[in-house]
Amino acid sequence: MNDRLKALADAGVSIWLDDLSRERLETGNLADLVKNSFVVGVTSNPSIFQSALSDGERYDPQVRELAAAGADVDEATRTITTDDVREACKVMRPVFDATDGVDGRVSIEVSPGFAHDTEQTVKEAAELWKIVGEPNLLIKIPGTEEGWPAITETIAAGISVNVTLIFGLEQYRNVMEAYVSGLEQALANGHDLADIHSVASFFVSRVDTEIDKRLEATTEGPGTDAGLRGKAGVANARLAFQMYEEFFAGERWAALEAEGARKQRPLWASTGVKNPDYDDTMYVVDLVVEDTVNTMPEKTLDAVADHGEVRGDRIRPFYDDAHAHMQALAEAGIDYDDVIRVLIKEGVDKFVVAWDELQTTLAASLEAARA
Repeated sequence: MNDRLKALADAGVSIWLDDLSRERLETGNLADLVKNSFVVGVTSNPSIFQSALSDGERYDPQVRELAAAGADVDEATRTITTDDVREACKVMRPVFDATDGVDGRVSIEVSPGFAHDTEQTVKEAAELWKIVGEPNLLIKIPGTEEGWPAITETIAAGISVNVTLIFGLEQYRNVMEAYVSGLEQALANGHDLADIHSVASFFVSRVDTEIDKRLEATTEGPGTDAGLRGKAGVANARLAFQMYEEFFAGERWAALEAEGARKQRPLWASTGVKNPDYDDTMYVVDLVVEDTVNTMPEKTLDAVADHGEVRGDRIRPFYDDAHAHMQALAEAGIDYDDVIRVLIKEGVDKFVVAWDELQTTLAASLEAARA
């Protein structure tokens, strides 16, 4: 057992792995991470599946079977991805049982092409929930404007949700509102609220990447201060947690909590450092606070295990600093709302590209198998 990862878990941070592949499942790697590295959840996305299918030969036998059965590329993609997620759910099931459903979760995303289509998102969320058929599944729905009503409708149907691609504070407020509205409808629909779980995936490193780019393009004024760089991602996330604490309080939430409702935990996503000049553990150790999730690529997990310093609550004592930093960025000419708009569009576009590449790769494999 690694002492640094244990300290992170003991501080109330659920460590989830931001990766999934057939190789991890078949070699027992995922089970080993659960046993030895305090990993208590798994997230996947189109980019992760694209990488897994393009790099691994372990999918070849299934691709041949699917080709022989006459499956088209959509059917093959759905079968392969849901099979991996279902097996990961089985690996994580003991954690799910031991934590009363809080952890032991595995996420699968609706097709990114539906990010701006409420009706199709709701339909596919229900289909994925049924196909995987495991209680510890989370359906990933993008936190786009069209995604908000889809979140509400999916939660209202008793389906647990991981809201992804959250970058901005107002966007985050709408996501929490969508979740609570969904719980209220689920209660009216007769669902047991204790069985419905959700996390809100708030992206961190990409905020720094976009804001740093804008600061570096500044030639005069306060924006030229190098001290402003590399701090917005953490500051933004800290303010999101402050918003979370304020939102899940008061009479409205108390009424739902009395019916067994669970808070929608913040999940820090995009925690791999993009700039090599920055501390490779900063998006983990600087966002430590209880009742949160940090989903990490294995490289970041290894870095934390090697030299991550857990120093207690790194969020609540820094609210004033976070507000001050975001104000300084505004004074330096950074348009926060525009940054968020760009990041949401870019996030959706990247997943669409990855999904298209996955299907292109799989289509070629199916054709080769039929030759």
